[in-house]
Amino acid sequence: MKSLAGKRVAILTENGFEESELTSPLEALRKAGATVHIVSPQEEKVKGWKDGNWSIELPVDVLVADADPEEYDALVIPGGVINPDLMRRDADCVEFAREFLQEGKPVAAICHGPQLLIETGMLDGRNMTSFHSVKTDLINAGARWDDKEVVVDNGLVTSRSPKDLEAFNRKMIEEIAEGVHQPN
Repeated sequence: MKSLAGKRVAILTENGFEESELTSPLEALRKAGATVHIVSPQEEKVKGWKDGNWSIELPVDVLVADADPEEYDALVIPGGVINPDLMRRDADCVEFAREFLQEGKPVAAICHGPQLLIETGMLDGRNMTSFHSVKTDLINAGARWDDKEVVVDNGLVTSRSPKDLEAFNRKMIEEIAEGVHQPN
């Protein structure tokens, strides 16, 4: 596994994140040596979702309104049905994600997570995947959608669902280790 020592990664999330889609990348990033912050519009903690019920609560490290994308090397966006829908309505979340894409910094989004990226207006011509119900939204945003466990496009890593987490984590770490990519 590549080392991410010295790298700082933001996991942007709201209440209703799919538990495994946050905890698995968080663990993989920490194991690779990255410093990881949970960034959210919620001030103290965020609550996960698992098997149709509320699940774990995790502490928020940085309020998104106070977060500076310049302080991070990469962005991770977990899915869940509730989480991305709340974030795409939050101007601070949209702008935070947009800045990573503008700078060519690695961005990794899984399942419904790419819904937030649609709001940035920066997906035209990008190769992506997602949970199947988000396919038409991504195509309408200009992305080229593919039904694969992981799709990588110039530092943008996307996967379909929790069953793809192993491939998602591996590619996410690889792209973060590579650093900034030429912005699209």
